[in-house]
Amino acid sequence: MDLKELMQQSGIVGAGGAGFPSYAKLADGADTLVINGAECEPLLYTDYVLLQKEMPMVLTGIKAVLEYAKIPRALLCVKEHTAKRLRLTDGKKLDEHIFLKTLPDVYPMGDEISLIYQATERVVKPGNLPITSGVIVLNVETLLGVGLALKKSKPVLDKYLTIGGDIPEAIVVKVPIGTPIAELLEKNSIIIPEGHVLIDGGPSMGKVIDPESAVVTKTTKSLLILPPDCEAVRTKLISGEMSIARAETACCQCTRCTDLCPRHLLGYPLEPHKMVRTAKGAATVMPEMVVTANLCCGCGICESLACSQGISPRAVINEYKALIGKNKMRYVGKDEVSPLPERDWRMVPSERWANVLGVAKFDKVGKYIGEQTDFTRAEILLRQHIGAPSVPCVKDGDRVERGDVIAQAAEGLSLPQHASVSGTVSVYNDRIIIEKDNA
Repeated sequence: MDLKELMQQSGIVGAGGAGFPSYAKLADGADTLVINGAECEPLLYTDYVLLQKEMPMVLTGIKAVLEYAKIPRALLCVKEHTAKRLRLTDGKKLDEHIFLKTLPDVYPMGDEISLIYQATERVVKPGNLPITSGVIVLNVETLLGVGLALKKSKPVLDKYLTIGGDIPEAIVVKVPIGTPIAELLEKNSIIIPEGHVLIDGGPSMGKVIDPESAVVTKTTKSLLILPPDCEAVRTKLISGEMSIARAETACCQCTRCTDLCPRHLLGYPLEPHKMVRTAKGAATVMPEMVVTANLCCGCGICESLACSQGISPRAVINEYKALIGKNKMRYVGKDEVSPLPERDWRMVPSERWANVLGVAKFDKVGKYIGEQTDFTRAEILLRQHIGAPSVPCVKDGDRVERGDVIAQAAEGLSLPQHASVSGTVSVYNDRIIIEKDNA
């Protein structure tokens, strides 16, 4: 079995949050493997702990990808503060053909396009894949999964994640995929205060979830408990429709949202202020007017830092992303683009961004507390990746062992799912629930 097939059968996804099936990234023509360990958002310490605890296995995964795809070098990219904590320096040789690359402590350095430019000084053409610039990007935890699949024949069964925010101590924990979040919080004596929300992901780009029904998935990077009055929460409750209505009357066309847009600063033809002033009715009739919306990385700088009118350009752009998706349109640029001269002076320091979001006071380095497995069940979602959902291959009442395949990959871009615990299954439309033995 070659590496690409092994990665697919092991259910390896982009663990940074996107969930793209990683096997599909192994294409010919790359000369650089960029490993994303940037921890783009505030309060996250998952990749830091992984590099601290699992560096040999991560390097095993990196070396396997280099050999398979015939890539001559790899750059393990971390922010300066992470490098200092790991006592690593820029350019340090970690293994044959593998080097450390330090990134400035700015936001959103984990954005794939920004990361590639910072690491290689190459700008991916707008709307194109990184491989067109000779680069493949994989996350630290993704490559840990590759190493485990190779060395221990182990599919993706567990997830490392940060639990942080407005709690006494931030922790990093390893749990089975499908762990009920309510049980996870209870086990660690974490109580969500009245009115606070729980976010799956970072404070900027994560989503508000219901702690009583949500479960840990392959893309869960962190769980953050935040108060309702901080900017990070306020922006998640903004309605796209309301933002469009407000934009049509309140936007003063100062262009600050465009001036600070990270993708625009890299030369991309994305101008949020023009999106804001475009009437939705016109965009509905002529969606090509807003086709550059899919170049937006969703960082939120435009709404939380740039706009002085209380408008959310990001929410407006998300509405237009849905519109152009419905029309099956995508912007793909043919011409090379270059960063704007002012880019270096307009990047947002990570510390400033944390203060803008109102989460700086909650920033505590996550303490690794090890693996936890004492939960009553696991709920394995059939869609934990971009592409077609997995297809169940078990039936109600079947008993499975940890590591068994319980859902096969569908045709096309898809991945299988595995039992993260041993027990008896119940099959539903969107998930398979495994009640643990002796639960």
